[in-house]
Amino acid sequence: MPRRKNISIGEYYHIYNRENSKQNLFLDERDWIRFLFLILYLQSPTPFYNMGRAVSYFVRHRRFNTPIEDVIKNRYVELINFCLMPNHFHITVCETKEGGISKYLQRIQIAYTKYFNTKNKKSGHLFQGSFRSVHIKDNEQLLHLSAYIHRNPREIIKWKDKENLYPWSSYTDYINENRWGDLLKHQIITEQFSSPKEYQDFVETSGTKLTKLLLED
Repeated sequence: MPRRKNISIGEYYHIYNRENSKQNLFLDERDWIRFLFLILYLQSPTPFYNMGRAVSYFVRHRRFNTPIEDVIKNRYVELINFCLMPNHFHITVCETKEGGISKYLQRIQIAYTKYFNTKNKKSGHLFQGSFRSVHIKDNEQLLHLSAYIHRNPREIIKWKDKENLYPWSSYTDYINENRWGDLLKHQIITEQFSSPKEYQDFVETSGTKLTKLLLED
């Protein structure tokens, strides 16, 4: 599987990782929400003054209790799409500052590991190394990658053929109202389609699979 190579500003990357022993990363709804909060908010070095309070508010209301302008203004990555699965995750990001993707993933995984281990009285590594990355070479690959990521919930029996309703993916934000505003920069993809329905048809008929052509350097 591809590991990290040189990452360049202004380029797009498929980032993914899984639980170290292929067990579930998310044991209850609060875990899913916690990780979702982290991938949205940690796009910039903007500090938390009370992370526990911020996350608790996000858990209750599915929105932030602090302005997000500082995050948007100072971000070192732009989040394009994502899908959280029971034992792994996929995201597409664009690096906007040197070293941004590495810092972003490091902060997410350290923060979530600390939370998960404390909550479950565990210790040690939670993820398989730092992360895996694939450089997106052209627009066709970017489009088909988005379809692949948004089709991932089909692996879960209860969500098969209902992935557009899956709450832990950006698919619903592409075809319905964007829940996260400028924290999710989907326009690079959605503006290439005449309507949300056209994008949905593309995802549902693409048949995109994990192949060397689409997902490996």
